[in-house]
Amino acid sequence: MTDYSDMTLDELRLALAPAVAEAAVFDGWNEQAVINAAEIRGVNPDVAALAYPGGAMDMIAAWIASVDFAMADAFPPERIAALKIRERIRALVQFRLDAMTGSEEALRRAMAIMALPQNAARALKLGWSSADRMWRLAGDTATDYNHYTKRTILASIYAATLSVFVSDESEDKAETRAFLERRIDGVMKFEKVKAKWLNPDRESFSVARFLGRLRYPVR
Repeated sequence: MTDYSDMTLDELRLALAPAVAEAAVFDGWNEQAVINAAEIRGVNPDVAALAYPGGAMDMIAAWIASVDFAMADAFPPERIAALKIRERIRALVQFRLDAMTGSEEALRRAMAIMALPQNAARALKLGWSSADRMWRLAGDTATDYNHYTKRTILASIYAATLSVFVSDESEDKAETRAFLERRIDGVMKFEKVKAKWLNPDRESFSVARFLGRLRYPVR
């Protein structure tokens, strides 16, 4: 059993986050959810409240962070190394979806809160952070503009997949899985085309060479 008594507020915020998410299914992302989670886990509710001074967005951010850490634990280097890049991304996104299965209502409410104008900047940062964690776990070491495009694209795919996930009532979330597969297929095709056009060894078009060939055709 987890001992919460010696935790710092930062540690408690993260440790209590899954229970807060469970309570948010019924109570919403509010003070009551924190109280209920604290009572279930044997934590002083007053202390638990101090762990989320920013209210709902702090609770949601902590839940996302708890999924981030669980994902990292579930995919050590040796497990990732055995997968192709496409499967790495698919497996990482799927892990996050599985972690939130059963908490769709909490996720739906969280997405509504994050969509509010005052929360948009922080929500964007949270999405970027999760995409960054997934790419880093997948072994991405890009430092040029690819670093940003990969994360932007993956954050967009993940957000779109979550929108399907929260309303998916198909068996074993089959519709969500199919949606995710199609999106990843699209990204992999895009990456192949981009790599082809950015390949420094690819023969580039030369106006002078083209005109020369018009004048002196290759025999």
